[in-house]
Amino acid sequence: MKKIGFGLFSVLMGMSLVACGNNDEGGNADSAEDKTITVAAQLPTMTDIIEIAAEEAEEDGWDVQVAQVNDNVAYNDMVANEEADANFAQHEPFMEDYNKEKDSNLVAVQPIYDVKIGFYSEDYDDVDDIPDGSTVALPNDVSNEGRALAILEDQGLIKLKDNVGYDGRIEDIEENPHEFEWMSVDLLNLPEAYSEPDVSLVYSYPAYIAKIGLTPEDDALFLKDRDSDRYAIQLVAREDNEDSEKIQVLKEAMTSDKVRDYLEDEEHKDTSIPTF
Repeated sequence: MKKIGFGLFSVLMGMSLVACGNNDEGGNADSAEDKTITVAAQLPTMTDIIEIAAEEAEEDGWDVQVAQVNDNVAYNDMVANEEADANFAQHEPFMEDYNKEKDSNLVAVQPIYDVKIGFYSEDYDDVDDIPDGSTVALPNDVSNEGRALAILEDQGLIKLKDNVGYDGRIEDIEENPHEFEWMSVDLLNLPEAYSEPDVSLVYSYPAYIAKIGLTPEDDALFLKDRDSDRYAIQLVAREDNEDSEKIQVLKEAMTSDKVRDYLEDEEHKDTSIPTF
């Protein structure tokens, strides 16, 4: 199995706080005077939604701030270490894998939207044209690798062991009739594999593949039909604060009509599906 790191993008490049309100007071102290809610996030559309929610919450005196990070670990670390009240960047299976690895207690509070995910090919317009022995680029984290393999099985390109569902790994492939080779890549860097020699299929999310100018509707070779909220992008908190006033305010603001309108507008309706 080939592995590729593209470490430039997988290393934490820093964090910046972007204020979405007028209150300059920071911190996460649980007091009546503390009206600041810090939410860790990574990319649009997530950061855009938080900013819309901030406008909603500001009407009731709350100051919602975005702590923007550059990798897929920092936003969970910030919540786990109580450096942020919540995060908005991931689906529940990814969060569960973090909890197992870090012995953490993050919880999914509310699914906000799902995205159209699938596979892209620079060289082929029809899956039947992909030559045997081609390389397929997959995400290297457990939850997304399992989802990608399940999609390949749905397309009839591989067969997994019985009953593995979305939890399959490369070693669970029982039949590989096209003799695909597998390249494991950090989720953030999968678009970099799109133009790699011999790579015929690349799995990716809309927010990531947009970095190279592609969209699901126009460029995906095949997409996964949405079948549940399990892979929706979630508002995530900790067990000890999920019922707090801050998280309830944030949940209400992020499920507002304005957020729904944003997800359903012309720019986003082809990539994002509200789940509230």
